[in-house]
Amino acid sequence: MKVAVCLIGFSAICLALVQATPVKADNEKAIFCYFESWTVYRPGNGKFDVENIDPNLCTHVAFTFLGLNSDGTLNILDPWESNPDGLDGFERLVGLKKQNSNLKVLASLGGWNEGSLKYSQVVADPAKRANLVASAIAFINKYGFDGLDFDWEYPSRRDSENPDDKENFVTMLQELREAFDQYGLLLSAAVNSAKVNVDISYNVPLLSKYLDHVNVMTYDFHGDFDKYIGHHTLLYSAPIDAQYNNSEWNIDDGIKYWLASGMDPAKMNFGIATYARTFTMADSTNPELYAAITGGGVPGPYTRSAGVLGYNEICELYPNRTDIFDDVQMVPHVVIGNQWIGYDNEQSIGIKVDYALNKSLGGFMVWSFDTDDFTGLCGEGTYPLTRAIHTKLAQRGFTLKKN
Repeated sequence: MKVAVCLIGFSAICLALVQATPVKADNEKAIFCYFESWTVYRPGNGKFDVENIDPNLCTHVAFTFLGLNSDGTLNILDPWESNPDGLDGFERLVGLKKQNSNLKVLASLGGWNEGSLKYSQVVADPAKRANLVASAIAFINKYGFDGLDFDWEYPSRRDSENPDDKENFVTMLQELREAFDQYGLLLSAAVNSAKVNVDISYNVPLLSKYLDHVNVMTYDFHGDFDKYIGHHTLLYSAPIDAQYNNSEWNIDDGIKYWLASGMDPAKMNFGIATYARTFTMADSTNPELYAAITGGGVPGPYTRSAGVLGYNEICELYPNRTDIFDDVQMVPHVVIGNQWIGYDNEQSIGIKVDYALNKSLGGFMVWSFDTDDFTGLCGEGTYPLTRAIHTKLAQRGFTLKKN
C-alpha cells in the first residue's frame, strides 16, 4: 500500500520517502487552512463562502486578509463581506467552532496585495507597534477569533529593502506574544520557503520561540513571472535546474535550511497548494522545463487570472486530461495544446505528506479552500486534495491536533 502512490513515475527517491519510518515526537498533526474572503464574489460553481467550509476538515482556519493602517491599527479591507451590516463574514466564520469545538479560527494580517513597506514602517516604530498589539487584541476579542496569523510578504524585500526589518519583525512578534499570552491567544506567521530568502527576512530561532505555527509557503517557486516553464511546487530540483543556477530553488532545500537554522519542526506546517501555475508555450512542441513562454496560461472561469488555475477549474475544464508525472521533481503537470499546467494531485500530495512526516514537521498548511474541488463536481468527492492529507495521515497512524 505504501508504494502504490509512486507507481506512476516510480523512482528510488520515492521509494525512500515511503519506506522511511517517522520519529513520532507528536502523533497529532495540524492542518491549517486559509479562507480567501474575496471568493464570495466569484461566479457560478467558483463562488465560495463560509458555508462551503467543512469545519472538521482542518484544525485551524484563517480569514484572509486584514490590512494595516499607517498608524499600526488594523484595517478591515472589505467591510461589506465582513461586518454585521453586510455579509457578516467574521461572525459566520467564527461560528464554525459551534460545529467543531476543537477548531481554532484566526484572522490573517497582510497578504501579497498589502505590500511590505507599510509593515516595515510600523514594526520600526514602538508607538505603532503598540497600536498594532492593542488593535489586534481588541479585534480578536470583539469577534471571538482565537488568534492572529501574521502574513507579511516579506521583511526586507519587495518595496522595503530595510535590513532592520528582520529584527524589527521579531520585536513585533515578541510584543504580540507577551500580550497574547495574557489572553491565551494563538500567534502564527506565513513565511517564504526558499533557502536564499530565509537569511534576508527571518531570525529563525526567535520566530521559533515566539510563534505557535510557522506556515511555510512551499509554492510559487516558478510562474509566468519567470518568462519560462517551471513547476511551482517542485519537491526536488531536476538536473536542468543547475544550468539556470536554480539547484537550491525547491521545497526540500528550503525546508532543510529552515530546520538547520533553528526552527522547531513541531511548529512548522508544510504548505500544500490547491492551485496551478500555468503557461502559454511559445512553441507547443516544446513543453520542457525552461522552454520559452509568451505569458501566463489562459485564465480560468473562477480565479480569472492569467497564469493561475484552481484545481477545481482544471478538473472541470479538462476531465479527460493525462497527468505527466516528473519522478525527479515529484510533481505532475499536464500539457493541453499550448497550455502547460503545473499543479499537485493526490499522488504528489501523498508524497509531500510522507516527506513532512519523515521530517517530524508539526503539520500542514493549505492554500486554499476555494481552489480545491470543494463542490465534488469532478467525481473525486469534496476537497480531494485536502482529504489526501487526511488519507496519508491515517495510513501512517497520525491523527489531527485537538488544541
